[in-house]
Amino acid sequence: YYVLEMFPYPSGDPHMGHLKNYVIGDVVARYKIRNDYNVLHPMGWDSFGLPAENAAIQHKIHPHVWTKNNILKMKSMLERIGITYDWDREVTTCEPDYYKWTQWIFLQLYKKGLAYKKKSPVNWCPNCKTVLANEQVVDGKCERCGTEVTKKELSQWFFKITDYAERLLEDIKLLDGWPKRVLTMQKNWIGKSEGAEVDFKIKELNEKIPVFTTRPDTLFGVTFFALAPEHPLVDKIIEISPYKKRIEELRTMARKKKDIERTAEGAEKEGVPTGYFAINPINGEEVPIWIADYILLEYGTGAIMGVPAHDHRDFEFAKKYNVPIRPVIKPLKEKTPLPDEPFEGKGIIIDSEEFSGLSSEEGKEKIIKYIEKKKNGKRKVNYRLRDWLISRQRYWGAPIPVVYCEKCGIVPVPEKELPILLPENVDFLPKGKSPLATSEKFVNTICPICGGSAKREVETMDTFVDSSWYYIRYTDPHNDSEPFTKEHADHWLPVDQYIGGVEHAILHLMYSRFITKALYDMDYINFVEPFSNLFTQGMITKDGAKMSKSKGNTISPEDIIKKYGADTARIMILFAGPPELDMEWSDQGVEGAFRFLNRVWRLYKKSIPIIKNINGKYNGEFSKESKKLMRKAHQTIKKVTQDIEGRFHFNTAISSIMELINAVYKFQVKKDDETSYYALKETLNIIISLLNPFAPHITEELWSNMGHKEPLYFSDWPEYREELIEEELYLVVVQVNGKVRAKISIPKDKNSNEVKESILNNEKIKKWIEGKEIKKFILIKGKIANIVIS
Repeated sequence: YYVLEMFPYPSGDPHMGHLKNYVIGDVVARYKIRNDYNVLHPMGWDSFGLPAENAAIQHKIHPHVWTKNNILKMKSMLERIGITYDWDREVTTCEPDYYKWTQWIFLQLYKKGLAYKKKSPVNWCPNCKTVLANEQVVDGKCERCGTEVTKKELSQWFFKITDYAERLLEDIKLLDGWPKRVLTMQKNWIGKSEGAEVDFKIKELNEKIPVFTTRPDTLFGVTFFALAPEHPLVDKIIEISPYKKRIEELRTMARKKKDIERTAEGAEKEGVPTGYFAINPINGEEVPIWIADYILLEYGTGAIMGVPAHDHRDFEFAKKYNVPIRPVIKPLKEKTPLPDEPFEGKGIIIDSEEFSGLSSEEGKEKIIKYIEKKKNGKRKVNYRLRDWLISRQRYWGAPIPVVYCEKCGIVPVPEKELPILLPENVDFLPKGKSPLATSEKFVNTICPICGGSAKREVETMDTFVDSSWYYIRYTDPHNDSEPFTKEHADHWLPVDQYIGGVEHAILHLMYSRFITKALYDMDYINFVEPFSNLFTQGMITKDGAKMSKSKGNTISPEDIIKKYGADTARIMILFAGPPELDMEWSDQGVEGAFRFLNRVWRLYKKSIPIIKNINGKYNGEFSKESKKLMRKAHQTIKKVTQDIEGRFHFNTAISSIMELINAVYKFQVKKDDETSYYALKETLNIIISLLNPFAPHITEELWSNMGHKEPLYFSDWPEYREELIEEELYLVVVQVNGKVRAKISIPKDKNSNEVKESILNNEKIKKWIEGKEIKKFILIKGKIANIVIS
């Protein structure tokens, strides 16, 4: 059984916010070990990338020194809190023995045409002074530092994740152990849409421009054609356009705007005519070509057919610039389309020659076949997903293993020369270009093909490349000759239970799925998905905000452990609420967890002397009170087992144990009842055994005090006995004013007052007596109850 928590960025001091997912994973690991599983539970450090580098710069220390110091602190904290990691499998992504294989993976992708370099507009963070992948821009801002992102034209390295778009979407059906909202986020990010690619010809240039549309049924409603300001054809258009100056001004303005500003709902649309015309292939009509800022080069083909009657953005643009609006779809319910807003739904096609009268769906199919027959387009599936931009103009990352030779071009570094080491003596302060470019010793090299002089690539890889495969390296972490053996990887993977934050739904989880599929296609592994089950834990917040050093609201685990002990910290985290939800840090919650564990300790110190001479298990008939305690104990085994097994309801599991402890405190050991001693001893063993995954330190101590020689960690998980769980019931017929209103099953061991309370709280009975005065309550125990009301 492979249980894995997402490994941390060692970019600062550890705080309680870091601990939640590690403690959750530890409960699962301990539970599985005690259920006879061979458990892989490793830990490592996602130690390259912007978080560690920015922190190192802030503290004026080399990133390697800063990172190693933080790893030591975090490792010490994880050991003190009692997490059961196999430290023999520890990996650190910034060490050469790891990033050698990250570079190897890059080379395999390059060989398969899945890694390539191209010039394109990219997201640029002015503060971090590096490019960002689309997935690292949140609401137009850098997801690391919150700075507004701008656009920059650069030549960058990409991984061709778009080649896997359909498989990433299709294989979501294999992920039934993932939260639905994560799967929805991935589906939306991949953004599959089906339609047609239609070729519009530019009359003056005799060139075709393909346009992707999901609504070919609206082709007769096209009244203008628009290009993104960044579209390469705009350069040709500008040469002889009478609107050259205005187009250049629009391009400059568009570059300064973020994508989200250009495409946001209700954003002002800016456009410039070109004086050129595009020919609509469906009817030969000439429509004016515009340059419009709400068109993005990265989406579709960077060009659109403007159908203002049936698209709200086109409608807003047309209204502003007095472009004709021509309805070609009639709503099913209204006789005519509304004049003051676009109709974006499906209906009946009108004013579209031979296609008039068809439904939108029928017309869509026939129009696609028509343009395919005329060779003016084709059926097409489009995706929102864009290729993964992996170049970073920063120091702290794995060097990209290629060189540039004037004679041979781009040349991948031979595998035998890996790792390409990251030089340490470099000015790593961000300046907008890679710090590695300042190291002549690093840059100047020999071409592996011709032996001539060459230059190394000076940019480093995105840290998400490191984390896209680390879960495989854990299976074979000391292998010097390959990243992992297929035998080890296939034995352990896919990960049975992965635990981490929902904030990684798009970035890390999508990239890991892509790398896994690429390695599968190259026959390095035999599985197509990396994680069978995913649990996304909530954050720990304080003062209403996520714990963060920058917000000054962190709580040190060290302080909690020193004052209250590691088990208190664990219980507080696990008992505060459902683990998938955010939890607000509470000093009262810590105190409550501490009091609970002290109550456990007192119970055992009081009880152990009483049962010290009781050996073995009692196999005879228990007395009534002893049987009641045993029933409660075995019901608790069942409840806690179910709550841990796949449900992660740790708070309710602990609550059940608390209830059992309350029952033990009320239980009376009687000298004339031998079974009471056996019931007490077995129940104490059960409590401590069930509590162990949550609070391992105190339970191991008490287990030893109970006289057990083998550590609790290696003992079998308790099994409940079905015959003890089932309560002995009898049926009570309940009448209200002489009429039968319910038949209720009542446990035999309940006294008359408890039976009366159960009957009066029964939902069926409550509706008959609510608001009424009960004059009499007559109970013949085991048979009938009669309630007389006014």
